[in-house]
Amino acid sequence: MIAQPENICIEIQASLTNSGLFSESSSDLGNSWRISPEPFFLSAEDTQFFHQLGPHLLKFYTAWNDFYLGSVKGTFPKWFAQYLDAGKPQDLLEFGRMKRFRRTLPSIIRPDVIVTEDGFAVTELDSVPGGFGLTAELMSLYKNPLWQIIGDSEGGIPTLFHKMVESLAKQENPCVAIVVSDEAGDYRSEMEWLTTLLKDKSVYTVHPKEVQFREEGLFIQHKGEWLRIDILYRFFELFDLKNIPKSELLMYAAKKGQIITTPPFKAYLEEKLSFALFHHPSLKLDWGKALGSETFNALSHLIPETWILDSTPLPPYGVIPELEVKERPIQDWQELKDLTQKEREMVVKPSGFSPDSWGSRGVVVGHDVSGEVWQETLEKGLQKFPQRTSILQKFYKGKRVPISYLDRKSGQIETIQSRVRLTPYYFVVEGTTHLAGILATLCPQNKKKIHGMVDAVMVPCALKNSR
Repeated sequence: MIAQPENICIEIQASLTNSGLFSESSSDLGNSWRISPEPFFLSAEDTQFFHQLGPHLLKFYTAWNDFYLGSVKGTFPKWFAQYLDAGKPQDLLEFGRMKRFRRTLPSIIRPDVIVTEDGFAVTELDSVPGGFGLTAELMSLYKNPLWQIIGDSEGGIPTLFHKMVESLAKQENPCVAIVVSDEAGDYRSEMEWLTTLLKDKSVYTVHPKEVQFREEGLFIQHKGEWLRIDILYRFFELFDLKNIPKSELLMYAAKKGQIITTPPFKAYLEEKLSFALFHHPSLKLDWGKALGSETFNALSHLIPETWILDSTPLPPYGVIPELEVKERPIQDWQELKDLTQKEREMVVKPSGFSPDSWGSRGVVVGHDVSGEVWQETLEKGLQKFPQRTSILQKFYKGKRVPISYLDRKSGQIETIQSRVRLTPYYFVVEGTTHLAGILATLCPQNKKKIHGMVDAVMVPCALKNSR
């Protein structure tokens, strides 16, 4: 007997609620969304695209890291590092430049990918991503013989997470502490759920206060036994270090080689302005050489045009590279303040190292706000430079796609037109990216910002089996 779609949704919701990943309470809408009876289907061609995207992004991170270190050393334009370092404490910068960490990169790569009428647009990169614990559970709940959940063929998220930490530790079954800060507390339940999926492994979700420092390393207590940590998975933002209990001790242990921390304490690898540096005309040849023609051409088509809101005055003959309105080059940011609603199809968002730079916080879509709000947003971004850098990015409109979900009030399956963001999770194992799963977030078509919300549908991606 084939289950009714309504019953499928009810069962999925019950499982998510029992796992602590979903709330049916109206007072906790931040942990609630619409449940669909099916995953989001990708074509074989699109699935192949996502498998190929991971290696491109790892090359991007590698070149980005190399360019930064060269800039600090003086063998690459100095302004490259100056933009990435702006507003950050000197001791954190020096820590990230240490010889011990020179080659280290994020071990989980998660881009935000918007599905457009013309293909895909990679609007952001997140090296401290949430959502992979939730995605792991959704992938298990949506399994069906009629389709293949994307990522399952690679082992899925729990398996690849553990392979990733084993790769870093260079040993089997290392002791792993996923350290979740208060700032990132909304994601604690999904990290705890991930550890239950790895219950036969030595993986634990802890608060920073639970980590104990000793001369020989860092320890956590489990069932009355003190365990020495081999891998510390950093699930906290670097701008928040001053609020993280024992953060100095965590960094000291990493500095002394007593633990391996991922993602590394490299604030410059967590700046959205990297996309602006990628598109800078004077660096085109450098990026092309470092990435190779295939990756460079692929990313040139995927990464939206992006600019740093730099308030430094330009000379009379200067222009902001490739920023034009009505085919007229822009020489001063003030020229953008009086754009019409149609002309300001752009996004302003904090670049990084700010409490407003993660999730959808601080993001302003130009044609979704009044002229006054647009002017105020630009002015604030320019005034805060360089202590808090913002970027301007071309807005890519999402393609309209239908999605079905259970209306909890009526108990019926409804279908709406939506726009979708895909967030693939790539785990780096022995220098190679592995696609562990893709979360689709579908918001009503009238929403300009696509993110997890009570009106969104969140499902894993799948490929239909050929008959």
